[in-house]
Amino acid sequence: MAAVPAIDAAPRRRRLPTSLIVGTGLLGAILLLAVLGPLLSPYDLDAMRIDLRLAPPSAAHWLGTDEFGRDVASRVLNGAQSSLLMGFGATAVSLAIGVPLGLVAGYYRGWTDEVIMRAVDVMISLPPIILGLLILSVTTPSLWKTVLAVGFVYVPIMTRLTRSVTLEVATEEYIQAARARVESGWYILFREILPNAWPPIIVESALRVTFAMLLAAALSFLGLGVQPPASDWGLMIAEARPFVTQAPWIVGGAGTALCVTVIAINLFGDGLREALDPRLSRRR
Repeated sequence: MAAVPAIDAAPRRRRLPTSLIVGTGLLGAILLLAVLGPLLSPYDLDAMRIDLRLAPPSAAHWLGTDEFGRDVASRVLNGAQSSLLMGFGATAVSLAIGVPLGLVAGYYRGWTDEVIMRAVDVMISLPPIILGLLILSVTTPSLWKTVLAVGFVYVPIMTRLTRSVTLEVATEEYIQAARARVESGWYILFREILPNAWPPIIVESALRVTFAMLLAAALSFLGLGVQPPASDWGLMIAEARPFVTQAPWIVGGAGTALCVTVIAINLFGDGLREALDPRLSRRR
């Protein structure tokens, strides 16, 4: 009689997705550079050298100089803080407003749901760039106003996502048990539903950071975001537009930094979604 092979009873360790590992490493390096940027900058942020105007990359200036003779590498390193602040700050604003609205709409339903969702439909019918322009055109542009405007633009998306998750979670037995215990609505929303609704919200937030950064860069490019002489990446690309054929390194420095950051956050978000979704983990 053939021997039956022994079954290994030890549970398998879940392997983290490669995209999550790579994205976390890249994003960590970018955040570290953003924090240490002012210390690592080889030159002062606004130091001008007219005699070195539009100088190509060299040993002294790794990414060349811009139209005022300022070091592009120093400005890219210093601009990481404002660019990341706009992405993460705007996402935090959209979460702070959209998540409570989605919870209330999905749990209470009825006329409350109708009022909230019809307002969301009106906002979401406008393209994000148009809505951002409408908000910023009635006020003086600044960093924090750009953060608030971009965050407000993405409130409808976070509201709809939170509402859909709330509708699903509200049918679970533990929610019915909480209702039977006559718990308050706010207790059920923030102590029962919200902790179980976080995984998809966190994943969407990670991906939403990239959209917020790109929209903030576009608003800066159009002149309604961060104003000169700031070193925001979008503003740097806008200022370098007249010199794109003569000095492409100005656009290349800020554009490459923005692209690498977006790729890192997208990898992190995709890996996080795969790690938190058991169906994707089993398929992998």
